[in-house]
Amino acid sequence: MRQIVLIFLLTLGLYAKTITPNEVYAQAILISQETHSLLKYYDVKHDHNGIIRHKTIKTQLKPRNVWQMTYEISIKINIFRVTHNLPIIEPINMPPMLNLNPSLVYEQTQRILTEIRIFKYRMGIKDSGLKANVYTNKTPLDVFNILLQISASFDELNQAKFSPSYVFGETMRVYDDLTAILSFLKIKDYTTPTSRNKDATPKDTFKVAMNILTIIKQIQFSVGIRRVDFSVFKKENLIPSDVFTLNQMIISEIQTIKAYIGLKSFITPAARNFTDKTPADVEQLMNWNLRKISLINISAGI
Repeated sequence: MRQIVLIFLLTLGLYAKTITPNEVYAQAILISQETHSLLKYYDVKHDHNGIIRHKTIKTQLKPRNVWQMTYEISIKINIFRVTHNLPIIEPINMPPMLNLNPSLVYEQTQRILTEIRIFKYRMGIKDSGLKANVYTNKTPLDVFNILLQISASFDELNQAKFSPSYVFGETMRVYDDLTAILSFLKIKDYTTPTSRNKDATPKDTFKVAMNILTIIKQIQFSVGIRRVDFSVFKKENLIPSDVFTLNQMIISEIQTIKAYIGLKSFITPAARNFTDKTPADVEQLMNWNLRKISLINISAGI
């Protein structure tokens, strides 16, 4: 009898707890409140509901997209740390997978909360004592929209510290992923950088990034991968942070292609440190990425 009970208990231990979108949303709200307390502490002009420069996104996003937003926030926390003379803590990254477990987003919220609380402790900022509330009927999209607001709030905290150089670093991560895919599929990469447009703006780069996402959707459709409509991300007044976010969405979608073709051991490298990059540099590199992914669409045969 004892053996049966022991086997039963061991079997229970093999199954991880299922975390609901309601629980993830509660943690995202907690992060939003903690970020709001930093805005108040540093006397940064802000809206009491969070700095919202983005319209609310309404589309069928996947857990991989929500997870990638937590990565974006982690990068912006690092920018905030550097501003206050603290070292960068490399954000955690994930191996490629077709379907990311939503519970992994919850794990990310805990890492973000820990980083914020570590920062406050190092700066001698009194703990706010905030506790998570209980929510119902929340979806991954609700979580994503709260994370967008948090990301925008960190833009306000970082102010001029968020530069095209950071966007360039994330665009290089896309370049690294595409280079790895082409090599893995043995596709000859004859692409070269496009000519440099010195007058390029974030709007120009955003347009190219949307073209890349269109090609990714075509590749996904051809092999039966569930796709996402990113057209709702379009807006009139674009800033570097908007391109930064779209880069994250590109990276999240490329992971499905890597997973499908069997390139599951290639984790997207962390962003390298760049300085003095301009919107022109970002736009040129994004166009190069467009040339690269066009080869996959034409020649991959997957």
